[in-house]
Amino acid sequence: MPTPELDSFTARWEEFGRLERLVNHWWWRPGWSVGRSFYTWHLTFDDPTAAPLHELVGRLQEGLAGVEGLDLIPQRWLHLTMQGLGFTDEVSDDDVEAITRAAAERLAAVPAFELTLGPIQADDEATGLLVRPWEAVNAVRDGIRSGIAEVWDEVPENAEFHPHVSIAYSNADVLTGPLRERVAPLRGIEPVAVPINGAQLIRLNRDNQMYEWETVAEVALRRG
Repeated sequence: MPTPELDSFTARWEEFGRLERLVNHWWWRPGWSVGRSFYTWHLTFDDPTAAPLHELVGRLQEGLAGVEGLDLIPQRWLHLTMQGLGFTDEVSDDDVEAITRAAAERLAAVPAFELTLGPIQADDEATGLLVRPWEAVNAVRDGIRSGIAEVWDEVPENAEFHPHVSIAYSNADVLTGPLRERVAPLRGIEPVAVPINGAQLIRLNRDNQMYEWETVAEVALRRG
């Protein structure tokens, strides 16, 4: 049965088939510079419950190894980007604590869920995994945004959201053909499922041409 997730998966592959060149994901976006870090909410995958995802990503990255223009993401840095707060030198400790408390109150009512990851998909800046169900991921993000709105008059970033988990980033302006040839046979590898029991507030940097972070707080979802 068609779903928004699968419709998006199909459309993205068709769009990637028309794409001629990759784009360097690591251009310096406004405000970013070496040494500067950013508060953001993510779902992270660095505990034993994520073992099925790590196994899947290992298989897929083996199939992508050596493709020109790709940085493969180390498994400890796999993540699902959720909701940014702001640069750490612009957000006070008091606001961080207040937003964390407010988000925790709301996420305590959001059910924990199982996240399905895969098959593989690609675009001009990243190669990653389809994630499902969007509705459950959006419920977590909505709770975080509601918590931010309790503390701040305006919530950063667009309310529109398309969940994804990247496994590689493009690092150069190169032709897409070699990547497309590698991705095509990997699309048949079966998805995996991992439990999502909470969301993480992290302090993120990208100094080493990779997203790396320290966890500031973890907020639990409702279990049972």
